[in-house]
Parts: sequence; C-alpha cells; structure tokens
Amino acid sequence: TVYIHPDTIYSQPCIFQCPQCRRPVQRSLSRKESTALLKIENIKLPPGAGMAELTAEAARLLRVKEFVSLRVLRRSVDARDGVQLVYTVEAIVKDETAVLRRCRSRKVSRMERPNPYALPDPISPPEIPPVVVGAGPGGLFAALVLAQAGLRPILLERGRPVEQRRADVERFWSGGGLDETSNVQFGEGGAGAFSDGKLSTGTRDPRHRFILETLVSCGAPEDILIDAKPHVGTDYLYRTLQGIRRKLLALGADIRFETRLEDLEIQDGVLTGIRIVGPEGTQSLPCRQLILCPGHSARDTAAMLYRRGVHLEAKPFAVGVRIEQRQSDCDAAQYGRFAGHPGLPASTYKLSCHLPGGRSAFSFCVCPGGEVVAAASEAGRVVTNGMSEFARDRVNINGALLVNVTPEDFGGDDPLAGIAFQRRLEEAAFALGGGDYRAPAQRVEDFLARRPSAGPGRVKPSYRPGVTWTNLWECLPPFVAEAMAQALPLLGAKLRGYDQPDAVLTAVESRSSSPVRIPRDETYQSSLRGLYPCGEGAGYAGGILSAAADGMRAAEQVCQSISKEVNHS
Repeated sequence: TVYIHPDTIYSQPCIFQCPQCRRPVQRSLSRKESTALLKIENIKLPPGAGMAELTAEAARLLRVKEFVSLRVLRRSVDARDGVQLVYTVEAIVKDETAVLRRCRSRKVSRMERPNPYALPDPISPPEIPPVVVGAGPGGLFAALVLAQAGLRPILLERGRPVEQRRADVERFWSGGGLDETSNVQFGEGGAGAFSDGKLSTGTRDPRHRFILETLVSCGAPEDILIDAKPHVGTDYLYRTLQGIRRKLLALGADIRFETRLEDLEIQDGVLTGIRIVGPEGTQSLPCRQLILCPGHSARDTAAMLYRRGVHLEAKPFAVGVRIEQRQSDCDAAQYGRFAGHPGLPASTYKLSCHLPGGRSAFSFCVCPGGEVVAAASEAGRVVTNGMSEFARDRVNINGALLVNVTPEDFGGDDPLAGIAFQRRLEEAAFALGGGDYRAPAQRVEDFLARRPSAGPGRVKPSYRPGVTWTNLWECLPPFVAEAMAQALPLLGAKLRGYDQPDAVLTAVESRSSSPVRIPRDETYQSSLRGLYPCGEGAGYAGGILSAAADGMRAAEQVCQSISKEVNHS
C-alpha cells in the first residue's frame, strides 16, 4: 500500500504495514489531497537524466513552480527513434482545476487512485487446515493469502530451503552430481528462483500490485514498482524468498521442506486426505482443501493424479534451444551511439515470426547480461534455462529460441504424452553432450550448414558444467530443427546480430511451460472436489507474476469455501 508524503518529492513510493498485524495499511487522503491528483504521461528525457530533470519537465508541462508531491508511476526505455527514457508520474498540486485550465497538455489528466487489492476477511481456522503443495510463486502467494486470513495453512515443498538449495545447485554446476530433490526446478521459490526474475504480464489485476509490494517488503528492489519491464534477478530473489518465508511463519503457516506429495485419499469423489513422504517417512495427513501448485517439472505428481483418476489434458507448449550473443552487440543494435551509457539498462528483445507450414518460432525468457544454466531435475537428461542477476552485468545475453509443439506432434491420446516427448529430447541431449551433463552446443553458422562445430568464436558459451561442440540436428526433432533454421535469418532481420555466425545454440530448452493442464471449474476445483490446481504446472500461468496471482485466486476460493462451512456450522 502506497503512502504519499505531501512535504517531499519521491521518486519511489513507500510501503508501510500495521505494526500489530503486519498487514498493509493505507492512510486516507484528505479531501484537498484526493481532489488534486494529476497524471502526466509520456515525459521523455535523455539517458542519464534524474529526478531533478524529471521534476523540471513535469513543472514545465503543468506550468507550476512547485508540487505538493511528485511520484514516478512508470519508467521505460524507448529506442525506436533515438534512445529516450519515458516516464509517467503522479503529481499533487494546489488548485488543480486552475492548473489543468492553464497547461492544456494532452499528456496531463486527472487521476483516480485504483482500489488496492483487498485480502479475504479473517476466518476462524478449521480443525483440518488447508494444504498448499509447492513453494513456487503460486504456492507461496496462495499460502500467504490463507495465512493472512488466519487459516494457518500447511505448505509442503519437495525441495529444500533456498539457502541449501543454492549450495546444491552450485555444486551441480561445478561438476558434482545432480540432486533430484534440490535443483533448478525443485526447492523454495520454484524454477523462477534461478531465472531473470521477470515480473511482466499482459493483464491488469489489482493482485499484481499487491505481489510487487510484498516482494519489495521482503527484500526485492524498489525499481520493480515503476519499471515497465520489472525484474528481480536471482541474487535478490534469494533474499526475498527468505523474507516471504519469515512472513509466512510469523502468520502461523506450517512450512515443511523435503516433503513430497505421494498420493491422494479419496472418498466418493471428494478429497479426504493426502499421503506425504518427508524426513519422518510416509505419513497420512487429513486434508479437505488442497491447493496444488506443482510447477511444470513435477512429472511424478502428474502421473499420480492420472493414476488416481483426476482429469488431465495434454496442452501445447514449445521446445528449442538457448541462443547466446554478446550483450555489447545487442546493446549496439538497439541503442546505437548510446550503447554502454551508464544511465541505460542492458538491452533485451522480444522476437517472433510465422513460418511456412503454419509453425511459429519466438524468443522466450530472455536474460540480458546473464548465463545459460543447467536445469535438469532427472538423472540422465540435459535441460537448459537462463538466469540473470539484478545488475545484468555479465558478458552474454541469452534467450530461448522456441518452436511451438502441439499434441499432434507427440502423438497418442495419453495426456502425459507431452512429458514423454520432453524426456526423449532431454535424453538425446544428454547422450549427445557426452553423458556427464555437459550440454550439446553449436555455432549458428554451423547449425545452418548442418555441420558440427569445432569450438567457439567471439561468443563464449556460459553454460556450466560445460558444453560439447557437436551438431544439434542429431538431437532435435527434424521439424523443430528445420523451423529454427528457417526462423534464424528472419529474426536476424528484426534484430541485427541475432543470427550472427558465432552466436551459440545450446540444447535443449524443453521446460518452457507445462505440457499438461489440470482442468478446473469456476470455483478453481478439479474433477476431484477439494483439489485446487493452479500455477504454471497446472497449465494456468506463464511466469512469476501470473503464477503468484493464480495462486492468490485459488486461495480466495478456498477462503470462501471454508467461510461457508464455518457459517453453516
């Protein structure tokens, strides 16, 4: 919740919580303040401009000498015609009617503050607490909503806390063995904990602001509240996840790590309990409301649901490779003479093209100034992903180059056929890489010529524990490789240098999204009453922000269900 301080100009909003219950609270604006909110859009400034220049330009547009307060709402970079920073700000001025009459700028308008997200009302905790499975963004924010409502949820995570998880992942990247319990896919924070931490979304939802403010209150950088393309970075996610854990524990949540959902207990189509496997062995746990946030790599969980008769569907997804270029080359292509300016962020891109035959190829999960990471979660399989720290200051930029895949491509009526398709790709990449979790890699010029690569050029691969130079046509399905070969020059025409000869392709990117969807109704319940599937692994989200919001919506439905039971009893 945002406070305005009338006596100070702020470039960032300030977040406050009630000192007793720790919930966000909002000071009511006085009538004078509430009628004086103005929004100024599309303020363009050169790279390196700061708050002083922004304040001066806002004052010029409004034709005023001073503000009661000025706050940045949004900041972006426009590189289409030169390079400019573009701001939207909120201004509080005296006598705004006279100001509006005098300035007559299309950039200025009256503004009403949007209604903040309203948490569910407090509920008396039931005898059997709700359970959340999965401590990715969907599970964490589902548990947070339940805990804020006083329901004392149980949060189960098959992996380890982020401190131990980071050590396990680093050991694997340094050449140690794969830990199938704690890796890039499994553990506190989910797959997003080792990513760029992007928080972009194409939808408007009051939950998004709540999520961003919660992340900031737990240690994320305040820039995510105003950037048009916000990102947290792996380094900030590490400490932010610890902050969320502390918040949940303070609210009465029961968090159990290294505890896996083994089976469901069902009676007459209704969930009555779950069987879990943890440090104390196998246990039965009564459960009437289970929010399932499995993540896109919990393949054993999908198989268990199918075996227990929960309705599943195969869904389209995408596969391909990670492609790396030098960040400086991408900056030069996008920023021109401003490339390297300290006032500009590392450049990024979003590319797509439609191909003959009806397929599409597109970029995904682009990580400026980042690295390609080993993201396997099963023995004998190679998986790649991308990661950046908040500074985005490493030598290379990488992103997924993906081709769409449909159920017709992996065949059969089995809803788990997409998982089998992914596994075949990952096993082929493991074998071609040498059988020791090195990833197969190839330069773009060699890929287009269908010949093996002998080594790198200017672009050095960042993947650890290392790459094996080879011919990726030997591990990719022909339709995927052919689509990538068609797409590379088309995407290179949109972004100069994207298809440069020594750009590096590293295989295989197979976990862009879940190949399975768990259908649910308007109450967010699956075909099994009491089971609430949500998040990316259930087929309902495509990133950190959307998964967190989906978890919140599922938790709201659980709160409604429990509230009805309490009132009825």
